[in-house]
Amino acid sequence: MEQFEEELVAALREIVKDGNWQYVGNKCDFHSTCTKLYSEDGEHIVLVHTEDDRFWAMDSSCPHEGGPLDLGDIEDLVDGRRVLVCPWHHFDFCLETGVSSLGLQNQIYEVRVVEDKIYVKTQNKLSLSPIPATNTRSLLGKISADDYKSSPNEDTLCFWATKILCTPDPKEKVTLTLDVQERWNSGVMTVVGQATPPVQPSRKDNLTVLQPGRIKRGKGGTQASRIALLHSLANIEQWAIDLSWDIIARFSSVRLKTGEPLPRQFFNDFVKVAGDEAKHYHLLETRITELGSFFGALPVHNGLWQSATDTSQDLLARLAIVHMVHEARGLDVHPQTLSRFAARGDCSTVEVLEVIYKDEITHVAAGLRWFTYICSQEERDGLSTFHDLVKQHFKGYLKPPFNTEGRKTAGMTEEWYVPLVKPSS
Repeated sequence: MEQFEEELVAALREIVKDGNWQYVGNKCDFHSTCTKLYSEDGEHIVLVHTEDDRFWAMDSSCPHEGGPLDLGDIEDLVDGRRVLVCPWHHFDFCLETGVSSLGLQNQIYEVRVVEDKIYVKTQNKLSLSPIPATNTRSLLGKISADDYKSSPNEDTLCFWATKILCTPDPKEKVTLTLDVQERWNSGVMTVVGQATPPVQPSRKDNLTVLQPGRIKRGKGGTQASRIALLHSLANIEQWAIDLSWDIIARFSSVRLKTGEPLPRQFFNDFVKVAGDEAKHYHLLETRITELGSFFGALPVHNGLWQSATDTSQDLLARLAIVHMVHEARGLDVHPQTLSRFAARGDCSTVEVLEVIYKDEITHVAAGLRWFTYICSQEERDGLSTFHDLVKQHFKGYLKPPFNTEGRKTAGMTEEWYVPLVKPSS
């Protein structure tokens, strides 16, 4: 009888294997509503566990703009359907059919629970952690598995920050950033570590780089002009990804005058900023493609990196100039930029710009938060320190108009920037 049971179990295992059912874990492994399952082909899956103890599965990448559905929310619609809502643009996808009320269709997968074991029907191997295979599109971009496993001491936040800075292809930079962000946030990677960042991030050889003043950004009138403006914004976002990783790697070993290191939340915040900037580049690059062009079709500039170079030895100066001056200026120009695309009926671009704007407010807030934290810990006056650093590292005066509402939302009230405006004669 015992031999018969063993043969039966073996036969059942073969049936499961031949039927493309992948075992992903026990019910007790899935406490969260949404769990990302990594697929060996790079087309990852989100496993949804609803309050009625049922399980559902669909592609984890939103078919609209690639948003992370594993970070989405579950909602019950008035017609009785239960949907997973994308956190980027709020597209909803029915758990049963994968159909969105906005006309999109997401791939769904059959799920079965057998004796508290969860099976998902797909021919690809699934895992709760990234699969170290060189043929996947996800998992740390196109860095090889040998790089990933070369040393336990190299699987640190600063090691990967430097890898990203040395990655020339912007799409690979985005993929790598999002994967590292996920590993850091999930606790798979826990060590900040130390690494020496490059003097300047890598860029593709076929990219034409000009002085900032020679770049034509466009005014959003014709389609060609709108593409030029989007191209300029995408270039800024690519540099912003690098600036986020550079502040992590360059200042990881900083000690405050109290002798204390930077809190872990500092690194959490700038990993989030890096992930947001990667998302922004992806949205802009996708929109440029939809308009019939591609990133790299026009010249770009590296003006933002000059500020990074000028502040490479001073964390407070970096926070002041990059995050409290340049990023705040991004909030200032948002209303005018948005109106140019809205005037042409370009609703898709308006939607992208609104997503970017909301995130950038949090980036200014992060810069301000850590600037004031360091000043407080070192018993400095935050306002006077900021004004002195801007006068030292920023050429000229700050110029209006200012987006007072956006800056205030980020915590940057007028006393921070009005004294830096040129006095009226």
